[in-house]
Amino acid sequence: MKNKNLKKALKNNSLTVGSWITIGHPSVVEILSNAGFDWLTIDMEHNSIDPSMMQTLISTIQSKDIAALVRVSKNEEVAIKHALDAGADGIIIPMINNENDAKKAVEYAKYPPNGKRGVGLSRAQNYGVSFNEYKEWAKESLVVIAQIEHIEGVKNLDKIISTKGIDAIIVGPYDLSGSLGFPGEFDREDVKKALVKVKETCLNANFPMGYHVVAPNAELVNSIISEGYSFIAFSTDFYFMGDTANKLMQLIPKK
Repeated sequence: MKNKNLKKALKNNSLTVGSWITIGHPSVVEILSNAGFDWLTIDMEHNSIDPSMMQTLISTIQSKDIAALVRVSKNEEVAIKHALDAGADGIIIPMINNENDAKKAVEYAKYPPNGKRGVGLSRAQNYGVSFNEYKEWAKESLVVIAQIEHIEGVKNLDKIISTKGIDAIIVGPYDLSGSLGFPGEFDREDVKKALVKVKETCLNANFPMGYHVVAPNAELVNSIISEGYSFIAFSTDFYFMGDTANKLMQLIPKK
């Protein structure tokens, strides 16, 4: 359950590739686990997965020897606590726009004296049996990733990545372009300029940076990797399914 490899990979700026889980069924995880992903993220922000299913998905992901991350609904104490107490290997926190946001995320994720996380005894702590072991694991191996998806986060990125306890950042391109007034228009010069600022800031600091390539397009992934991104979210469960079905249906003659 306690995956140390992802934390190590982030520290070393090693390439890892994962995907996004939005469909609340364990079969989806079992199918995607056969593709060779290093991690899978359960998205609790933009779908209707409930907390009990989140825990089931976490355990299913981890049973496949893959790191289980949760993109929490917001930078809020209870949302983060629920994900971590359910046993997640790490969290992705949306809309980190400044140093204060980053510090709050770390405080909510870490036990005292490194944070303010409340102590509960649930799956992560083996229902109380292994609290001391979990406490040490959380100190050494818990992953906290700041999602940069607003132009304010880009402007304040140097201070965000300097925040102790933030292990990596990941760009959310749709919301980032939306914060500039043009959601989904990634070819606009102001969007490109924001991404250049992200890359320059992280590369200069040798800080691990990620990107969510939403389209199921391997060429886009390879392009992003060539730019220095190492924490890659590759598409989503529904996009893989829908894109494949649409492409194959195009090959079948219509009456």
